[in-house]
Amino acid sequence: MTVAASSCNVRVAVMGATGYAGAGVATYILGHPCAELIWVGSNTYQGARLDKACPWLRGRTNLVCQAQDVDLAARGADVVFMAQSNGFAMANAATALNLGAKVIDLSGDFRIKDTAVYERYYGRQQAAPELLAEAVYGLPEITGDAVRGARLVANTGCYPTGAVLGLYPLLAAGLISDQDIIIDATSGVSGAGRAKHALAYHYPEINETLTAYRVGNHQHTPEIEQALSVATGTNLVVTFTPHLAPISRGILSTCYARKAEREPVEGMAARCREALQAAYAGRPFVRIMPEGESPTTKATLGSNYCDIGVFEDPRAQRVIVVTAVDNLGRGAASQAIQNMNLMLGLDETLGINQPPLFP
Repeated sequence: MTVAASSCNVRVAVMGATGYAGAGVATYILGHPCAELIWVGSNTYQGARLDKACPWLRGRTNLVCQAQDVDLAARGADVVFMAQSNGFAMANAATALNLGAKVIDLSGDFRIKDTAVYERYYGRQQAAPELLAEAVYGLPEITGDAVRGARLVANTGCYPTGAVLGLYPLLAAGLISDQDIIIDATSGVSGAGRAKHALAYHYPEINETLTAYRVGNHQHTPEIEQALSVATGTNLVVTFTPHLAPISRGILSTCYARKAEREPVEGMAARCREALQAAYAGRPFVRIMPEGESPTTKATLGSNYCDIGVFEDPRAQRVIVVTAVDNLGRGAASQAIQNMNLMLGLDETLGINQPPLFP
């Protein structure tokens, strides 16, 4: 089906609707003023009502989870969200597109344009190169013009969302060097997904401890590099290290960058803050912190906001950018809705303009 830009009756199917990201998408769609949730799929809960798998949706929907059949999902749908494991969208997106649906993929299948890099980090062959060429990387404040009218969008990953939003405008403005960028990011455990996990993810093992993982080899490293390289026109390389914290959700990223050679040391943070304010002026979901204030994950929970703070270390001639997002919201589900809104010519805030949850 084809949706007119002015349409306010968008029919939505969600594949993988009972995982954390997919359930988030379904929840947002149920509250969206211009969308209707018509179909949900789940491997784990096939045959069960959605509100059985997602008890917070009691009284909001009577939908029953179906088998993950893309042909059934896409028939009658204007938009299909694919919130499945890596490899699923590569195998199924073409069917949905051929049936006239737009596709938003929440996996990493279409994010990395270099197939050799994708295969190295994801451990599988890129099986849909023709769709990869068409897919638009969906980070609305950076690639929103390309997202508008796209058929296939690769929703930005959780870690890259905060890191790229924090660094891209500074690289584009020439305020920081494209050399020696370091990103340390800490995520809540929900980033590992809702499926059964190994012992390391059990409560007694993960509580009251911090751990780094996939050090030097995380799949979001090339995604961050690819996105930031667009700002500089160079093949930028970053050092990225993810960590797990004993919290349910949220990502705090601390990004270290050397000042550009021509930039004076004095006033580095102020100039960077001004550049961020200019870059995101009028963009409702990016909030720049006042001087001296650092963002917190708590202040973004359950929202589509990205909060950004800027600091300086004159001794090391570095700018330090700290960003906070909700990994399941801005890092997944609500950002996917923002991309849908842009794809369909709708107000980008529809369905996702709620304030964060607190405390």
